[in-house]
Amino acid sequence: MSYVLGVDLGTSAVKVLLVGKEEKAVAAEASREYPLYHDHAGWSEQDPEDWVEATLEAIKEVSASVNDKASIEGISFAGQMHGLVLLDKNQKPLRRAMLWNDTRTTKQCREIEDKVGMKKLLSITKNPALEGFTLPKLLWVKQEEPKVFDQAEAFVLPKDYVRLRLTGDLAMEYSDAAGTLLFDISKKAWSSDICEAVGLSLSLCPPLMASHEEAGVLNADSRKASGLGEVRVFAGGADNACGAVGTGILEEGVVLSSTGTSGVVLAYEADAEKDFEGKVHYFNHGKSDAYYSMGVTLAAGHSFSWFKETFAPDRSFEELLKLAEQSPPGANGLLFTPYISGERTPHADADVRGSFIGMHASHTLGDFTRAVIEGITFSLQETMSMFKDQGKQINKVIATGGGAKSDLWLQIQSDIYNSPVVKLKSEQGPGLGAAMIAAYSLGWYPSLKAAADIFVEETDRFEPDEKRAETYENLFSLYQQVYSATKNLNGSLKKYR
Repeated sequence: MSYVLGVDLGTSAVKVLLVGKEEKAVAAEASREYPLYHDHAGWSEQDPEDWVEATLEAIKEVSASVNDKASIEGISFAGQMHGLVLLDKNQKPLRRAMLWNDTRTTKQCREIEDKVGMKKLLSITKNPALEGFTLPKLLWVKQEEPKVFDQAEAFVLPKDYVRLRLTGDLAMEYSDAAGTLLFDISKKAWSSDICEAVGLSLSLCPPLMASHEEAGVLNADSRKASGLGEVRVFAGGADNACGAVGTGILEEGVVLSSTGTSGVVLAYEADAEKDFEGKVHYFNHGKSDAYYSMGVTLAAGHSFSWFKETFAPDRSFEELLKLAEQSPPGANGLLFTPYISGERTPHADADVRGSFIGMHASHTLGDFTRAVIEGITFSLQETMSMFKDQGKQINKVIATGGGAKSDLWLQIQSDIYNSPVVKLKSEQGPGLGAAMIAAYSLGWYPSLKAAADIFVEETDRFEPDEKRAETYENLFSLYQQVYSATKNLNGSLKKYR
């Protein structure tokens, strides 16, 4: 029996999967949580050493289920994107890591746009300057903590730091580099033009490698802490890149619709030639020489949980879904926009807020629940619509997250997307994708697609209803008008929040 480990370094916890070659399934898993620090409004930080300790503990626990530790042949990583780990000359962190959801860098984003120019920024990085990305964080430390920044020799992203500590080898792979705003996505190289424009030394940028490349072996300290031998370690990828691998988004025509706390619509791209004008993200894939485009709804599942806790705290989600089934498509003339935390795609607007449009006295709790589900899905449809406008053929949508746990929501997705929607037998996402990358790198499978054919198993399938799809197409055109109709109102209300 041979095994690989897939390490998924998330924002709240790390999860480690043990995946067997002969079992062709996840054999065991373990997770460890770590603290999140919010010292000021908009700040979000973690201690990189917490990641290392938690990862080694989880690896040790999951490996305990294997009698022959030598049968664990490889490890690879998925990790939260965009975070900044600033290293000194001894490769030690100079401060806590600033995370993807840290929003203190609005000023630096505007500086990047001014100094680089929006056209040039989009042509090189394929992404706009957003607070979550790494480059604005680098500039913030340079401006606000100059004594710290002066000691910096390199930066890495979260999972790359953990891999560094486990192997001793410094590197960053392409899919995470693509989320820094310093990376030329087409050329797969750091951009000297951007570094020069913003006043950063190119020497801060670490060596680059592909997701499947070997990054080293477990060093002595990691072997002692984990109980493993000199296991081969592979670069891995950003969480969304590995999530694409782990859900089989490895060819044209298949799109992922993930409804977690936030929502993601992700599509495979064979090249970096499409131009979405920065309205969707464009990153390097975990598959070599491939890419993915992605739209984000900031408050997808969060909108549903917020609605339940605020308006129906004594009802279960199952009860609310049963009530929503009694409401027709369009929720009897009620629209909801899930902008309760601002929005990302296609409106990168931190100040916009959500709305219920069309409320009247006869609306029921079921109508409101259905409107929330439809509104979340309409927001995701914004990205689907842009994909189709670029000529993308959508033959199948793979649904994951909370939106895949309800047959009603799966059918609503199928009707709104006007596409077949399928759910997976098992959702392991980024961790499974990381394990698949390790398995492919070891030569277990001739391609990631061959690995996906083994590990990614579809179950239920939902087909669009022609009449409901037509209704939703008309409603979607109304939904798209709400943002522009409420933008100025929300801006004026900001001072009262």
